[in-house]
Amino acid sequence: MRSPSSFVLVATLLVSALACTSADRAPVVDDARLVAANTDSANWLTYGRTYDEQRFSPLRQVNDSTITTLGLVWSHDLPTTRALEATPLVIDGTLYTTGSWSVVYAYDAATGKALWTYDPKVDRKVARFVCCDVVNRGLAAYKGKLFLGTLDGRLVALSAKTGIPVWDVSTVDRNKPYAISGAPRIAMGRVLIGNAGAEFGVRGYLSAYDTETGAMAWRVYTVPGDPSKPFESKAMEVAAKTWQGDALKTGGGGTTWDPIVYDPELGLVYFGTGNGTAWYRDLRGGGDNLYVASILAVKAETGEQVWHYQVTPGDNWDFDADQPIMLATLTVAGAPRKVLMQASKNGFFYVIDRATGQFISGTQFVEGVTWATGIDSVTGRPIESKVGYDGMKPVLSGPDNSGAHNWNPISMDPARGLVFLGARNNSVEVHAPDKNFKYDAKEANLGKDNTYAGPLWAKFLATVARGELVAWNPVERKAAWRVVLPSGQSGGTLATAGNLVMQGAADGMLRAFRGADGTKLWEFDAGTGIMAPPVTYLAGGKQYVTVMVGWGGPSGHVNQPTNGLTKPGFGRILTFALGGTAKIVVPPYGHKEPPVPALPVTATSEQVAMGNVLYNKFCLRCHGVAAVAGPVPDLRYSSAATHAMLDSIVLGGARAQLGMPSFKDLLDTTKLHLIQQYVLSQAAAASSAAKH
Repeated sequence: MRSPSSFVLVATLLVSALACTSADRAPVVDDARLVAANTDSANWLTYGRTYDEQRFSPLRQVNDSTITTLGLVWSHDLPTTRALEATPLVIDGTLYTTGSWSVVYAYDAATGKALWTYDPKVDRKVARFVCCDVVNRGLAAYKGKLFLGTLDGRLVALSAKTGIPVWDVSTVDRNKPYAISGAPRIAMGRVLIGNAGAEFGVRGYLSAYDTETGAMAWRVYTVPGDPSKPFESKAMEVAAKTWQGDALKTGGGGTTWDPIVYDPELGLVYFGTGNGTAWYRDLRGGGDNLYVASILAVKAETGEQVWHYQVTPGDNWDFDADQPIMLATLTVAGAPRKVLMQASKNGFFYVIDRATGQFISGTQFVEGVTWATGIDSVTGRPIESKVGYDGMKPVLSGPDNSGAHNWNPISMDPARGLVFLGARNNSVEVHAPDKNFKYDAKEANLGKDNTYAGPLWAKFLATVARGELVAWNPVERKAAWRVVLPSGQSGGTLATAGNLVMQGAADGMLRAFRGADGTKLWEFDAGTGIMAPPVTYLAGGKQYVTVMVGWGGPSGHVNQPTNGLTKPGFGRILTFALGGTAKIVVPPYGHKEPPVPALPVTATSEQVAMGNVLYNKFCLRCHGVAAVAGPVPDLRYSSAATHAMLDSIVLGGARAQLGMPSFKDLLDTTKLHLIQQYVLSQAAAASSAAKH
């Protein structure tokens, strides 16, 4: 833990002078207020607005009749072109949100006046060990404090009045490639936080900390530890029997990188877990590998595991179970059941008894699910298909590793019994396990064969996922309506009593649909793609809608912006109200003209192919498929001067504090120059195509 004196110095440097004007804005959020959040329609007190995470607002000033007059009232451009995924909190007139690199912002919720900014000064070099962009999904609030999980694995308590740090603790072993992108949650007076890093071989866990002191209260692991050491719990002893091979010696994965949901009535905390290390079960030694790709329920008081449900046993497709978890009471077989629901990456919508973990239903909610033919109604296990798994042989299966639905929040209209979510249809992935895979802590250990170029690859390239907004009826186990979206990727949703569903998408449009039938009623061009969910609140008796705008993550890095369906660009925060007339000026971003190669290609076709393999292994997850980037610099447009600095940038870390870390422990000059030749070949190909 850092010393109090260092906090004062850091705060003096980082917190805006405007903070002193917010002294009368101390939010009072305690256990009683969080439990009763559904009756507090003016505020957005926690990540999903209420403990059930339904993201439903009772507000109805903005409704299906008045939505046509909704307009912008204030906005702020943020200094980033990376993904913005946060759900803002709004508490007693102040809006709190987070941006890239875990920076925190506080604004007057009605006027947009900036109150303070806190930068935790995350070392930009950690970007190398982050699978999915330098994102942060938001904050938790409790008794005058805000709680922030930082990209480098810290949990920071801030004064909600000033943004000055109160305490700062490391929740991870900083010598291992852990990260935090998810929002903390409050349960029984403690702040809960998970972590990410399964691709890099870390061991997943969820931790609870005292909100006053930062002392750890309990920690529950998601996969067994080193087999040579004692088990931490009975649950770990049970799980160990489902693992073979050496995967656990390197960590195993199973990280809790997003949903943490508290049920105050049952005293339980529910959370999802991620993939194993590597992606492919045969590379992990086979078996179910508990508790990867699972939903776990633990006691909020102690962290003791109560039940588990493994969504994808022995996960072989990167089907994390870290998608949003929602609580509700549904009528099942004529009787009320307390359930949790999840629209999984694997293409099935799950309804589970949240008291016991009993499987109730699992229904395919998208087209193109080929890895399994269904879910066994008795055991709750998926019925795997021969198409989706063939041992160590390559297969083409769907959904892809981005999933039928991913982390983007979902919402529910409890009166209609409908859950609203963004879905991806007919996405596919080539899964080609690397027979020569060996774990390396210095890189992402997917276990994929990056040299694979067989016939399945062409089929993969020819497939385009279709995006939809789906209104899902979990009782009837079918869609009430679907809206086809212009792009395959879309953001989180918001539902309101005004008969509205609001959602942004990759094309930069924020849209409002009629909740009853999906009719589009309104849209606004936000200038950059939207991943985050909107929130709504009252300030001065007036209803506002706010959304974070910023495109990136795996979706932004892997989708080519040239197809016109994704819109990378500068991030911003937008706030709307009825009668708003403000405008935004979107700064130009990207390149209008095709690239002109800065240098000639001097390598042979075989060497370029080798560079392609290396690029896919080390560069693709940030710089894009075929070197066509979105939120980060497009390498095809690199100048001759940049190429001349290539060794110092990639090997020497000359731009590490700009988010481009050194790769000197994985690449040498020879390999780097093969990558350079591949990038130059892509620039030349784009230039030639433009001329013809």
